[in-house]
Amino acid sequence: MTMAEIIDGKRFAEHLRAEIGRHVVRLREQHLVTPGLAVILVGEDPASQVYVRNKARQAREATMASFEYRLPHSVPQEKVLELIERLNADPAVHGILVQLPLPPQVDADRVINAIRPDKDIDGFHPINAGALATGGDGMVPCTPLGCLMLLKHRLGDMSGLRAVVLGRSNIVGKPMASLLLRESCTVTIAHSKTRDLAEECRRADILVAAVGRARMVHGDWIKPGATVIDVGINRIETPDGKGRLVGDVDFDSAAAVAGAITPVPGGVGPMTIACLLLNTLEAACRQHGLPVPAGLMEAAWG
Repeated sequence: MTMAEIIDGKRFAEHLRAEIGRHVVRLREQHLVTPGLAVILVGEDPASQVYVRNKARQAREATMASFEYRLPHSVPQEKVLELIERLNADPAVHGILVQLPLPPQVDADRVINAIRPDKDIDGFHPINAGALATGGDGMVPCTPLGCLMLLKHRLGDMSGLRAVVLGRSNIVGKPMASLLLRESCTVTIAHSKTRDLAEECRRADILVAAVGRARMVHGDWIKPGATVIDVGINRIETPDGKGRLVGDVDFDSAAAVAGAITPVPGGVGPMTIACLLLNTLEAACRQHGLPVPAGLMEAAWG
């Protein structure tokens, strides 16, 4: 039986996108600037196509300019880099996102490094990653930023709380740990080589699971009352053959112990796209020398 509070990322994201849309209208009316988001999709991966379609739709709903570029799976790396260079120079484009994964002939690091840091709304460029790690000012990766918003809404001041980030990827694990350190949490990054992984997780007031293994974290890994953020999205087979999405956390057993938990789907996923739009708005403001809107998170829950 579910006991934990369900952290409704879908609802939070809806409110956040609406608030972003209001700021986009003001930006256009007061400064004649329309934030522009360019998304590049290489190949025909079905999941990537769905993500790109959702990103473009939500950008348009926020009245942003949306630019989509679909390249064949066999495209040479040079063609991808040439497109990025054009978008870097295009004043109508404030944010550039390259949908990952890329086919083997395209080096993801080369592509990410080619994006102008101030247009890198994914926050993956080494300059942005370095700024986050050292407490500087740069673009923050969207998924960790969305996780942080959900945590701050529920917990408020997180100073001194023990946080465990399960996973050490450059996309989620490492930036998530940096964001939690900024909130004065005591942070541990745990991973596949961690000794007694379950015990490390049991010590956490905040547990962020981002390993990409279905239902890896069980209820007996959770500290009673802890806040659990499940970043994982894994498709499992079901008896009817349709399959369904589950997280890295075994939801039923964890929800019986945790104080609060994000569901999958409907938790972190919607926040990722909302934060992508937030980063695009921020990038447009910075590139035009305008102040970045403050208090969007608080206004979204107002």
